[in-house]
Amino acid sequence: MVPPLMPKATAVWLIDNTTLTFAQIAEFCDLHLLEARAIADGEVAVGIIGLDPVANGQLTREEIERCTADPSAQLVINEARKLPKTKARRTRYTPLSKRQDKPDAISWLLRNHAEITDPQMGKLLGTTKATIRAVRERTHWNSVNIRPRDPVLLGLCSQTELNEAVARAQAEARTNEETQTNA
Repeated sequence: MVPPLMPKATAVWLIDNTTLTFAQIAEFCDLHLLEARAIADGEVAVGIIGLDPVANGQLTREEIERCTADPSAQLVINEARKLPKTKARRTRYTPLSKRQDKPDAISWLLRNHAEITDPQMGKLLGTTKATIRAVRERTHWNSVNIRPRDPVLLGLCSQTELNEAVARAQAEARTNEETQTNA
């Protein structure tokens, strides 16, 4: 089940404004039963202002009344207002110790996966087109010391991200070939 937006704030509101059981609130808000009890006792979420799940469309009054009447029933989030799961974005910050490894990763990708375009490579490794161009043309300031090394082993991307980028690049190359042969 998808938890509501801001689960602790929603739990605070449900505890303050309804007669639902702690188990129902904990299940709906994806909290532990003891955490829901601690919120009611004032030990947890002391400074959190309650968020009304009815006002933001995550629950209906009828759903709250249904579950209040039957303590064994579970709250169900409003289907029309279900929040989409977003893909977690990784941070763009690269530590200083790994920044020097980016030219090595670029060199490895150019050697082993030449079908990946510069923008895809830049997005995958978090680098600029200018750096990629400098490594490709061997005009990089440190080109003497660049050794092709796998970006996954360097920790600059995950294996799944690399596989997705390669598959996307191969698919684009196939479609480009098909359009050129049909033209």
